Amino acid sequence: MDASKYGMPRWVETKVNVDDHIIIPRLDPAILASDPEKAIEDYVASLSTLPMDRCRPLWDFHFLNLPTSEAASTVVLRLHHSIGDGTSLMTLLMASSRSTTDPSRLPAMPPPPRRKGAIYERSRPSLSDGGLAFLAWIWSYLVLVWHTLVDFKLLVSTLLFLKDPYTLLKRANGGGESYRKRLVHRSISFDDIKFIKTTMNCTVNDVLVGVTSAALSRYYFRKSGDTNTKRSISLRSIMPVNTRPVSNRQVRTSFYESNEHCKKPFVTLS
Repeated sequence: MDASKYGMPRWVETKVNVDDHIIIPRLDPAILASDPEKAIEDYVASLSTLPMDRCRPLWDFHFLNLPTSEAASTVVLRLHHSIGDGTSLMTLLMASSRSTTDPSRLPAMPPPPRRKGAIYERSRPSLSDGGLAFLAWIWSYLVLVWHTLVDFKLLVSTLLFLKDPYTLLKRANGGGESYRKRLVHRSISFDDIKFIKTTMNCTVNDVLVGVTSAALSRYYFRKSGDTNTKRSISLRSIMPVNTRPVSNRQVRTSFYESNEHCKKPFVTLS
């Protein structure tokens, strides 16, 4: 922090002492024995309430040496957003990994998915199809433009004045300064997700959004005790979408690999 009266943060050169960034917490043995997954979730949730020390680089590793149903141990990496965005950091992680079947093989980004179905097929009709088919093709684009304008209007209105009602999922004043965010996770079968995706003719993201929406709905009615399942509750959510092409991420992966500091892999992915 600079010495001005405003105390604004600024970047300075420093020497990194790795020991200052390695944290091995001591957790309650009774909780670890009863429910190790919940113990990890509670610990990760507590990190959101702890400020980072700005006298040193804003990142740290937390090693949780306790076995769970899915892993022998867990490593939590906490970084400040000023270091990088999620896509760049995940690309760096991928560039620092190798395949377990071929340790010399670099990770390859998957090709962009191609959606199928009548809603995505908007090929221009030929003259033999008649004027009605051409008007229907034009109308489909006009409807798309209309829905886009409506969504944009709702987005701007939400940023300016529209507010969701206070519920279990949105508390007054953000829950106060000591409001503790709850971070939970659940591992599901990717084969099941792909099966639903193929059956419903949609994408993996569509399936995950639907599952999350249903889970939030069930959570609300179970915790609130509300029995009116037809109640209309406004709950706006934000889903970040990476619009950068896959080729750019592949270039970044190759760049990180060519860098001397990234040639030694520290993660192997099967």
